[in-house]
Amino acid sequence: MNKYLLTIPAFAWVMSAYAQQGSPLTTKDYEHAESFMTYNTAQFVDRADVRPNWLPGDKFWYRVLTAQGSEFVLVDPVKKTREAAFDHQKLAQLLSAASGNKYDGNMLPFQTISFPADGKKIMFTAADKHWQYDLTTDLVTAGAEPERGRMQPGGRRGKTEEVLSPDGNRAAYIKDYNLWVRDTKTGSQTQLTTDGIKDFGYATDNAGWQNSDAAILRWSPDSKKIATFKQDQRKVSDMYLVTTNVGKPVLKQWKYPLPGDEIAMITRVIIEVDHPKVITLQVPPDAHRATLSDDISSSGTFDDVDWSADASKLAFVSTSRDHKNEKFRIADAATGAVKEVFEETVKTQYESGWGAINWKFLPKTNEIIWFSERDNWGHLYLYDAATGKVKNQITKGDFVVTRLLKVDEKTRTVYFIAGGLEKENPYYGQLCKAGFDGKHFTVLTPEEGNHNITLSPGGGYFVDSYSKPDMPPVTVLRSTDGKLITNLEKADVSRLTATGWKAPTPVKLIAGDGKTDIYGLIFTPTNMDASKKYPVIDYIYPGPQGGSVGSWSFVASRGDNQSLAELGFIVVVIEGTSNPLRSKSYHDMSYGNMSENTLPDQIAGIRQLSKQYPIDTNKVGIWGHSGGGFATAAAMFRYPDFFKVGISESGNHDNRNYEDDWGERYDGLVSNSDYAAHANETYAKNLKGKLMLAHGLMDNNVPPYNTMLVVEALEKANKDYDLVVFPNSQHGYGPYSPYMMRRRWDYFVKNLLGVEPPHEYVLKSKTDPRNVVK
Repeated sequence: MNKYLLTIPAFAWVMSAYAQQGSPLTTKDYEHAESFMTYNTAQFVDRADVRPNWLPGDKFWYRVLTAQGSEFVLVDPVKKTREAAFDHQKLAQLLSAASGNKYDGNMLPFQTISFPADGKKIMFTAADKHWQYDLTTDLVTAGAEPERGRMQPGGRRGKTEEVLSPDGNRAAYIKDYNLWVRDTKTGSQTQLTTDGIKDFGYATDNAGWQNSDAAILRWSPDSKKIATFKQDQRKVSDMYLVTTNVGKPVLKQWKYPLPGDEIAMITRVIIEVDHPKVITLQVPPDAHRATLSDDISSSGTFDDVDWSADASKLAFVSTSRDHKNEKFRIADAATGAVKEVFEETVKTQYESGWGAINWKFLPKTNEIIWFSERDNWGHLYLYDAATGKVKNQITKGDFVVTRLLKVDEKTRTVYFIAGGLEKENPYYGQLCKAGFDGKHFTVLTPEEGNHNITLSPGGGYFVDSYSKPDMPPVTVLRSTDGKLITNLEKADVSRLTATGWKAPTPVKLIAGDGKTDIYGLIFTPTNMDASKKYPVIDYIYPGPQGGSVGSWSFVASRGDNQSLAELGFIVVVIEGTSNPLRSKSYHDMSYGNMSENTLPDQIAGIRQLSKQYPIDTNKVGIWGHSGGGFATAAAMFRYPDFFKVGISESGNHDNRNYEDDWGERYDGLVSNSDYAAHANETYAKNLKGKLMLAHGLMDNNVPPYNTMLVVEALEKANKDYDLVVFPNSQHGYGPYSPYMMRRRWDYFVKNLLGVEPPHEYVLKSKTDPRNVVK
């Protein structure tokens, strides 16, 4: 079979796009490329996305997009039924009559519904009114507008600054650097602390590169206590940005430590709410660090704290500034006395998981489930909380536990996502379970692919959507013993493929060291001619907290990779070494030298792929954002004879100018690492190719001075470069993102493809018509 065989739509495009080789690209060429953006491709994917909305008894409903519009589906795991949540056409007729508007059952004017406890009605909002549909009487009536934006206990909604108690009766928030609670029924407010001051307040949220006005805390299960901290930033240095506007600029100033600076310290406290009292835990202040990152609420709540069910004890983990040492501690909630249970020290850096904190305190049995990579793989261990000793290893083998999803103390079973069990690709995750004693390890999702799991609130079932980059998702419902309850959806991409779309091709390669397996994706033009050589564009994000590919699940479009391919390039996305979702030694391959940026892996991979695909290795481009911007400039400066065109967006080019924790965690403390040797401006004089730099001047994550250092070095070296700035944009450029994308396309087309782009093409995103509420 010829792998370059063209579809009829693609063949037609060949005739138009390549009739005149070397001719300027036209508006139609760009329109064709834009048709492969997700806002154009997603509308042709049917029955792919299942997001369960749970009801009592582990029932759930979901809305699924179809070729005709959408459907609401109701699932009962106990009865093993999957059925329409209501008669869509009948409701459309009734709502049309009641509202005076014309509706169709496949295109109902709402995307969410709610069920009362009896399950005999559904409620929704349409035409600016709240409606109720009685399923037994077929009556549709308009009512009061529903309450909007209700918070979930213990968490936040949107941009709210409050954290709701588990019983829903109180909401905690910050006012004038102190912690307050509001009675959600009466509205009365109570001040809990009184000694908070500027830069030394309670529950304040600031990691430098990320900050908000939200309160960072963890309510006790009985809603009577709050675990939080008093954050001391008084010795932390400031960062400065200024707006661009008519008249005097506005100064933005906030605490933002750099590597080697004084950092924020947190004094841990427990606050009694009924009769306000602050109990300071009897340990020295901790560095503003957590086992996931230095953002101590990156899990969505106060990281690394765990209450006992009776709220008498609080387990917590203290992380050292350099992430090399973790101390597990248990505090007496009444007195603040702290017991040192155990500690773990690593040579490089410790992390407790990816997207989830993989440790759990079990006060009923006085045990702890702990995550460690001590045997070179991320695994779970059972500790005795009384002695601080390991009782046994729970999981073992050449795989990594990425997320601990559930701990069933009654059956003494853990449920978790594991990566590395599938031979095809180590990044595919599967749901597994094992006993606390390390026995009865079971894979609960046997199908090949990457599995996205949603557990039911009752814990007896899970929704599993599994797919691959080139295999659309299949979604099923299983019980937690692995038995199939019912099939839910199988994605249909027939309408998408009819447009000429094709999936990227997964590839397996050898890293720059000549021995390590690495993986990636390649995007080729739908009109590819195997007899010609194509320039190659390398999209890069080196991590080391993630990687270039991101999710290995199916999506119709991955950024603008396929769009660039349609303009006449081959695009590669290579997951270089140092990705965290494999062994500890693999992740640590760049430790102490992040500036390597997986570039030897990128070069080796492109050379290997050039033997299989019509790639011109004399025309190699590269681009990336943030860490990818850092990597792109490094590629252009350190390997100037290989990489010819680069676009570096918002790069942290010198980690001495980026937030303290990034460099200190992955390169080491300033006293132990040569930061100057890693800085891009050091090598700017080596530039030979075409380089575009871009940055938002209000970037409060990676301050724009990072790019300005490179600009200054290039000018000192008398080097030509191109610069795009977004005067009032932050890290991601916001509404100017389409402009940046168009400039990216133009730059590669002109400097790598060697032809002129259309003049000032306008990218126009749009909403999937199935999600347009009328």
